[in-house]
Amino acid sequence: MSTELEAVIGLEIHVQLATKTKMFCGCELSFGDEANTHTCPICLAHPGVLPVVNEQAIRYALQIAAALECEVAPRSIFHRKNYFYPDSPKAYQISQYDIPIAGAGRLGDVRIHRAHLEEDAAKMIHVGESGRIHGSGASLVDFNRGGTPLVEIVTEPDLRGAAEAAQWARLLRETVRQLGVSDVNMEEGSLRVDANVSVRPVGSEELGVKTELKNMNSFRFLQRGVEAELERQRALIEAGGTVEQETLHFDPRSGDLTSLRSKEEAHDYRYFPEPDLVPIVPTEEMLREAREALPELPAARIERYEGEGLSTDVATVLATDPETADYFERAAAASGAEAKIVANWVTGELAAALRQAGAETGAAGSKVTPEALAALVGLVAGKEISHGSGKTVLVALVTEGGGPATIVEREGLAQMAGDDGELEAIVAAAIAADPAAAERVRGGNEKAIGALVGAVMRETKGRADGGEVNRLIKQQLEL
Repeated sequence: MSTELEAVIGLEIHVQLATKTKMFCGCELSFGDEANTHTCPICLAHPGVLPVVNEQAIRYALQIAAALECEVAPRSIFHRKNYFYPDSPKAYQISQYDIPIAGAGRLGDVRIHRAHLEEDAAKMIHVGESGRIHGSGASLVDFNRGGTPLVEIVTEPDLRGAAEAAQWARLLRETVRQLGVSDVNMEEGSLRVDANVSVRPVGSEELGVKTELKNMNSFRFLQRGVEAELERQRALIEAGGTVEQETLHFDPRSGDLTSLRSKEEAHDYRYFPEPDLVPIVPTEEMLREAREALPELPAARIERYEGEGLSTDVATVLATDPETADYFERAAAASGAEAKIVANWVTGELAAALRQAGAETGAAGSKVTPEALAALVGLVAGKEISHGSGKTVLVALVTEGGGPATIVEREGLAQMAGDDGELEAIVAAAIAADPAAAERVRGGNEKAIGALVGAVMRETKGRADGGEVNRLIKQQLEL
């Protein structure tokens, strides 16, 4: 009998900071400009040059640390991370090693191990089919990106599945985006995610051998890549093999995993303190400004919404879209209905109506004002119109705007009264038209009542209240 294995996942997220200039020189940051046009002797590592730390990058890093509830080091230093590769002109990267700017923290249920400042490498461009130009292999280097300020965020191995890892990464991305310190555009490389993946027997506290999946550029690919690696590791162990520590590439087109190199340890990089840079010593004023600059972040908003009765899924949808969240709060304030009912309309019926109409904007940019939605929810909650009629009204609001009461009156959608005899007659006619369904309901088949309810709702064009229709059917069947 095989041992059940659980996933153990930690993430390393590289966030490109939205400063105007690079980490250690005055070159302008750019994306998509002509190659090698934003360079200088410092970022090209000419002999004798001296780097100077970008102050704005430090302030942005302190904001990220505050948002992730990290312990900020009173004094942190830079190190040289030594490796030779064409995208690193110095043959080392200036990063932080044993004294990073930020230590232990937390985002949601995931602990943060550290967050540190470093510079990005240049961009490698492999040109031509199979990397060949004029019959020979060729790779080009664009040094425009070299020296871009990064914050690398490293989690503890607290994630237990591929979907959970992707969901948490989305939460982190939205948190950083709302800080305004990065555009976190994954397509342009402003946010890059690596995953450390291992498995272990359920109940074990000992970590298994981990592999690293590098540079996944979308959350969907992150989830697929981690799922593929977990499947590979489980199959390997169940077949009696062992997992080797290595760095892997996941190809989202083929779904294949390819080994890139053995996984490096810290000693492989020969870290040593950067002699040309002074320590970072944040002042109390800088720390206070970082804390005061924080908006209400997604994790806090999710917690507040859950306290108001919203489900975790709905709270997460709203909290990770601040414009829609603000729209919901305005609608909830204008409505007498419970917040969770309004939230369900915003994320459910309204979102569906906008998709159906092909709208390019969300709720906040639509013709449906928060006050109009609140009024519509009130009409449905007060049983002045049925839920089905409410959706009909919503479609009209998406197209033309205005107020729901006007549309209800114009379209004759006011709910039918249950005591005026008209609805009773329609129910009686539906029972007479489908005696087989009526007999099944009498025999105890509760699902069979759906056919009779459907017939009544079609006849009334959705104006009847479903609960009242159910009551009348049972009454007339003497149940």
